[in-house]
Amino acid sequence: MLGDLLTEQLNQASRGIDQLGTEDMLRVMNQEDAKVAAAVGEELPRIADAVDAIVSSLRQGGRLFYIGAGTSGRLGVLDASECPPTFHVPPECVQGLIAGGEKALSRATETSEDDPKLGVKDLRERGFTNTDVLAGIAASGRTPYVLGAVEEANRLGAVTIGISCVPGSKLALTARIAITPASGPEVIAGSTRLKAGTATKMVLNMLTTGAFIRLGYVYGNMMVNVEPKNVKLRDRALRILMAVTGKEAPAAEDLLTSAGNNVQTAIVMQLGGLNRVEAQARLARVNGNVREAIHG
Repeated sequence: MLGDLLTEQLNQASRGIDQLGTEDMLRVMNQEDAKVAAAVGEELPRIADAVDAIVSSLRQGGRLFYIGAGTSGRLGVLDASECPPTFHVPPECVQGLIAGGEKALSRATETSEDDPKLGVKDLRERGFTNTDVLAGIAASGRTPYVLGAVEEANRLGAVTIGISCVPGSKLALTARIAITPASGPEVIAGSTRLKAGTATKMVLNMLTTGAFIRLGYVYGNMMVNVEPKNVKLRDRALRILMAVTGKEAPAAEDLLTSAGNNVQTAIVMQLGGLNRVEAQARLARVNGNVREAIHG
């Protein structure tokens, strides 16, 4: 029964939260939130398996899809939308599907989550294949829309990841890789946008960031694939070049310009002793891995 799920149970620590002063109320929330990171930490081996599977897929030209309903769907769409500006990958590389479509991003359409056929339909419309990876997101682990899509991806032979906050849930049992941070009862019973949502966001951060680190889109701890499209991003690009090459601002500006405003190319030019064409060719040979390109 739904009431038996961990995410639906009453939280004893917040029983009288409506009678507390504002600061004490927030302290209860903060203390409960502090438990989330530890719950995610328990899932690191499964998260690592998922990252490695995503890397393998992307190297073969596959894509990562998130699918969810309500808060879970919005978190997936959010993480997917952040990948192009952070790692300079095409929007098709990481995609987010949400029950009810784009309108559900700003307005609740929870009734659409009850039909597993809609999940299958949305997945097929994106041309999902067995070379792609599907991460189904459902705090309760029982959302029909998500389960329908995961079962379809399994049928196709694709890697499936199930992200939920209920150990032993149907999603955990259906997906090939189950990531299940047990974040516990919510401060407001059943409001999974709280601790479960935070746990989910932490996992999604790890999946995409971990995958693109493994693919070489990060050098040290710097986002060297950043695309300097505005003042803030150009400033970040210059600071990255200064940190990596040791150049002062004017020289870094000249280097970035000579590299066609591409940070990766600029770094490989400088540290590899190459011209722009040579640096671009070197990067192309190693699929954009900056460290490998520098060392030939």
